[in-house]
Amino acid sequence: MPGSRIAVSIACGLLTLAATAARAADLMQIYQQALANDATYAGARDALAASQQRITQGRSGLLPSVQASGQNTRNTGQQLTSFDSLYGFPPGTSPGQFVESDTQYHLNTYTVSLTQPLYNWASWQQYQQSKLVVASAEADFAQAEEDLITRVAQAYFDVLTAQDNLSATQAQKVATTEQLASAKRNHEIGTQTVTDADEAQAAYDQVLAQEIAAINDLGNKRAALRAIIGGKPPELAPLRPGVAVSAPEPDSIEPWVGSAETQNYAVVAAELGLEVAKRQISVDRAGHMPTAALTASTTHSYQTGYGTNNSNAVGVSWSVPLFSGFAITSRVRESIALESKARNGLEATRRNAALNASEAFLGLNSGLAQVKALEAAEMSSKTSLKSNKIGYQVGVRVNIDVLNAQKLLYATQKDLSKARYDTIMSGLRLKAAAGMLRPADLGPVNALLAH
Repeated sequence: MPGSRIAVSIACGLLTLAATAARAADLMQIYQQALANDATYAGARDALAASQQRITQGRSGLLPSVQASGQNTRNTGQQLTSFDSLYGFPPGTSPGQFVESDTQYHLNTYTVSLTQPLYNWASWQQYQQSKLVVASAEADFAQAEEDLITRVAQAYFDVLTAQDNLSATQAQKVATTEQLASAKRNHEIGTQTVTDADEAQAAYDQVLAQEIAAINDLGNKRAALRAIIGGKPPELAPLRPGVAVSAPEPDSIEPWVGSAETQNYAVVAAELGLEVAKRQISVDRAGHMPTAALTASTTHSYQTGYGTNNSNAVGVSWSVPLFSGFAITSRVRESIALESKARNGLEATRRNAALNASEAFLGLNSGLAQVKALEAAEMSSKTSLKSNKIGYQVGVRVNIDVLNAQKLLYATQKDLSKARYDTIMSGLRLKAAAGMLRPADLGPVNALLAH
């Protein structure tokens, strides 16, 4: 009987699902693999480590610098000396006569100097700026952590969606195959026209094409997950049947939007970027200011014929810029324009964060309502399919009615599956937009899976 074969197929599928779930990896396990292997996240971690060196570099402009220099040379050559300058004018000589002699001497000298800035406004501003740069890098890294969570969850549920689509398509294929066989048998015995068989054949061919597309889509989604975790994805734990997704807390859009405008990591990074731009104006304006430094040095030198000479010096050096061809003024104008750009970028980032929070909040609530409606539609579709099958058996429904009812049921099941995943993702994206998403937030989602 067709009904018994469908029941056996469904039972086998459930047993296979249960066996797969028993050995499948869940969302937390996939996330741990992504933490260890995702190249984008690793790059963000390296960028943070590099940025953390900026404070040391900025502080160096305020600390003393010590230098050592020197030379050690040996010089040889010939020297022409006036004869009369050496001996006067002895008999037999004439003025202007020269004597050639060899010369050789050794020169060894070295200097150690220390410079301690006393007043350098540009260096001080660069040091303060370096702290802001590191804080901005930390916000960027936190954003990368949130992005990894959402990317892993999205890739995970994309695979589940593709698996559900393939399973529903294959179940529809089994049902359509049986309907096609029934139509052919009835046509052979003369109880139905060839039209019923043709309609069933067309429906079978269509679902066959859908199956090929579903297999290809599943391969693509698994490849996307592989790019994140750096290896072949294991079998994934599916959602438990009939799971309920929680409503947002608080269930009001204003707190979420307000949090997004102030706590979103992209907004925080943009705010710090604006402060960096402000500091740059001060750095450039410092080009008009004097600088002063404490200097100390000690020098040792030795030269053949002259002996050793040691000298020490301590003092204060200063410099006052007078004119630089308008270069400093131009740099100040440039930094002011860049500060304005950063301010506008902050406003754009804040508005985008508020928009993302609003869309995620509305998407979550819409998804909850959609899931509820599709659950009711699934029950109605099952009832409709059962009625059409009975009507077909008694002759008040034709084959196309059964095929359409089957198609509607499986389409509804696909939509319901996707709606559940999209609703879960909207909840994660809502927290991400508000700057509140943490790895621990994957725990409640992971609890919805069949372990």
